[in-house]
Formats: sequence, C-alpha cells, structure tokens
Amino acid sequence: MKKFIIYIGTFSLLTLAGCDNYLDTIPDNRTDIDTPAKISEVLVNAYPKGNYSAFCELMSDNVSDNIPNATPDIVYSKPYFWEDVLQLNEDTPQFYWASCYAAIAASNQALEAIKELGNTPNLNPQKGEALVARAYAHLMLVSLFSKFYDPATAKSDLGIPYVTETEKVVIKKYDRGTVESVYAMIEKDLTEGIPLIRDEVYKVGAYHFTRNAANALASRFYLYKRDYDKVIEYASKVAGTVGFAANLRNWNTNLTNKSYTIVSTEYSLATEKSNLLLTETSSVWARYFAGNRYGFSLTVKTNLFDRPNPSGGALAYDVYGAQAEFLNIPKYNELFVRLNPSSNIGNVYLMMPALTTEEVLFNRAEAYLYKGDATNCLADLNTFLSLRVLNYVPASHNLTIAKNNAFYGTGNSAGALLQTILDFRRREFIHEGMRWFDVLRYKIEVTHTVDGKPSIVLKADDKRRVLQIPQEATLSGLPLNPR
Repeated sequence: MKKFIIYIGTFSLLTLAGCDNYLDTIPDNRTDIDTPAKISEVLVNAYPKGNYSAFCELMSDNVSDNIPNATPDIVYSKPYFWEDVLQLNEDTPQFYWASCYAAIAASNQALEAIKELGNTPNLNPQKGEALVARAYAHLMLVSLFSKFYDPATAKSDLGIPYVTETEKVVIKKYDRGTVESVYAMIEKDLTEGIPLIRDEVYKVGAYHFTRNAANALASRFYLYKRDYDKVIEYASKVAGTVGFAANLRNWNTNLTNKSYTIVSTEYSLATEKSNLLLTETSSVWARYFAGNRYGFSLTVKTNLFDRPNPSGGALAYDVYGAQAEFLNIPKYNELFVRLNPSSNIGNVYLMMPALTTEEVLFNRAEAYLYKGDATNCLADLNTFLSLRVLNYVPASHNLTIAKNNAFYGTGNSAGALLQTILDFRRREFIHEGMRWFDVLRYKIEVTHTVDGKPSIVLKADDKRRVLQIPQEATLSGLPLNPR
C-alpha cells in the first residue's frame, strides 16, 4: 500500500495548530491508509478548523461602535473598517483560508487512498464524505475571497484554486480560474458525493456530512447559484415527510428563560436536531462577541429584537447582558484544553453550527418566493414562526400576504416577503457571521458608526467586499484581489 505524504507549501499556509507535529513525523513511520476506518480517521480533518463568524459578523450591519474609547484587539477591529487583516491569528480571514485548504488537503488525501485501494464499493461512504467536504471548503472560500456569484459576471470574475490532488512539491503553481469554473467543480463534487454518503458509518452524525447535512449544503450552493428548483429539491429532502418543525431549534419553549450557561451549552450540542453539521474550530470569538468595542449594541438590539415584526408577536430570543456594552444571545460554549496541567496555557475551541435546519428552511422559502409560490413560502415562514414567537397562536401570528404587505407599507408582495426572509435570517444567525453572506448576495449597503467621527459606508460596488487572499499565495502564481 502506498504511503500518502502531503508536502505543505506556502500556498496552503498551513501553520495551523498541530501541523508541526505532523510534519515532524518521519514519512516511513506513518501508518498506511489501507482500511475504511483509517480513511475515516483522515476525514476527521476534512472540516475547516478556522472560524469565519468573527470577521464576517464584524463586517456586517449587525454591529456598531458600542464601547467608545475602548482599545480592541486588531483582529476584532480591522474587519469593522473593512481593512485587510494580515495576521494569521485565529478568527482572521487568512487563518480561515489556511484552514479550508488544510481541510481540502485531508479530503484529497482520503480520495487518493480510496483510488489506490481500487475505488471499491465498501469505500463509497468515505468517498462521498470526502467529495462533499471538499465542495464545502471550496464554496466557503469562493464566497469570501472572490466576487459573490453573479451569472452575468461569473465567467470573468476571479475564482479561487480548486485543488483536487495533494501537494507533492514545496511550492506548486496554481490558477484561480473563474467563479463559474469553481462553481462547476463544486457542483460536480456535490452531485457525485451525496449519493455515496451513508449515515450509519458515523458514531456521531452531527460532526460529519450526513445525508441531511450534505443536502443542506446543496440547498445553500444552489441558492447562491440561483437555481431555485434545485434548492427546493434538496431542501425538501432535509424536511422529509415530517416537515421542518420537528427538527428546528425551539426557542419558544426549550430555550426561553433558561440560564446563560444552559442556553450557550445547548446551542451547539450534537443532540440538538437543528445542528446538521457541527465543526470544531480554533477560535476565541466567545471571549469577544459580547464585549468587543465593535459589537451587538443596544441600537442593534432595539432594531432587531424589540421593535414589532411582521408576525405581530414578541420574539422568543432572550438577549442577555447586565450592561448595554455586553448584550448578546448566548451561542458559544468555549472549550479550553490546557497544554500543561500546571499552567493556564492551552488551546481554545468552539463548536460551530456550520449547517442548520433553520438555514435550509429559509433557503427553501426564498426559492419558493422566486418561483412565484407564495403559498409554500408562507407555509415555511409560519413553521419557523411557530417556534420563535412567544405564546404562539396561529390565528394571531401567522403571516399572510396582506398582513406582510401592511407591515412594510407596500403593495409589492414579493419584495415584502423577501425582506421578511432576510430580516428573520438576520435575527436567527446573530453573532454567527451568516448575515455577511446576505449582504454580499443582495449587495446591501452597510453603515458603521465611529465614535466622534462620521459614519463609514460600504457601498454595493466596494472592492473591499471581497476578502484579500494571503500575500504568500502570490508565490504560487495567484494574483491578489483588486483594491
């Protein structure tokens, strides 16, 4: 059996935690990857260890200058001003770039081992997971480091390297391709990989691409690609015959009036049915999201959670924080692993819900809207509201076209429904960075306040909406994004 060795070049920037130990291992002493179990062990690393929540949230309109005169960490301040962050610290774009390509390298290593073993049917579950995991990492990269998919310009917009083999030289030359070519490769991996996945091979499904998680990813991909029939197809597979309600997070009863610790712990549990995919990330965002100078302010809280919403009911989300500077909805349960039992030095991790049932519901509702099916769009939104409105009563709180139009003061029913979807998505994923992708998709203008200075605005055509690729990647022949 062939021993698989990955040579890490400057392109991948793999200076992540744990990499040194791997590279210090003598190649001839490494274990042969010659069984399904060993390939599955490789695939544990096929999920990005970086966290995009911090920098995506800080760039969005979910934050404002909340603690005047405070001096924030550079990592948690530059994104607020849409400035390039050059550090490779946790929670930076460069760290996330590196973690995605590290995950891709693990997927490719698994796929090469499967090929060496003859692509036998007993390896199909591992092959399916590897392909879908590779698609996920590339989709996240192209969404952040390239212009967001636009069918009118995707053929010419710079993509990101779609890597399908392990690196075997120190510095390998790559081509960024186009956004369209990257999307074509993602679709190929998804459509080939999803049918091969078998949930029964996983001990804890929430940490892997189960069939539901893979279908959820497909619903996101096709929403970004604007192929709404496919969104409905894949999202409906997640809903199944029982519908979404049984697998949504229940804020209405399960998470209301609970202690901070309970809510933050339960949010990212593998047993929470809403969490279709959880990823272990190296991140200290839990220490900053509630007390960073640029964060979730009283103004944002009032606009999103205190004012009326189209349902007419009060939302069940509990906002915690004794002071206005520390308002938050608890979502993060930090895991600190000491490197030495006698010291306070260690590694910090967060389990992040990378794919949830709520996102899939919103994806399908939006797709129904674009297909002109307001009835099913409203049905999905009302399912969501049934678990988000306190003391929910269908007759009082369900949305209708007339009620929704009246709330926004418009006769444009489609426009009002789209605004409702985006507004509820924004509330649901507060602190998680998901709002940034809607800002990109719909070219939403973002205004940030700056204490004692004029507010700053990110226009729809601002080049800073596309994150800068790492400088070191130019050694592999990649052009930087325009600035």
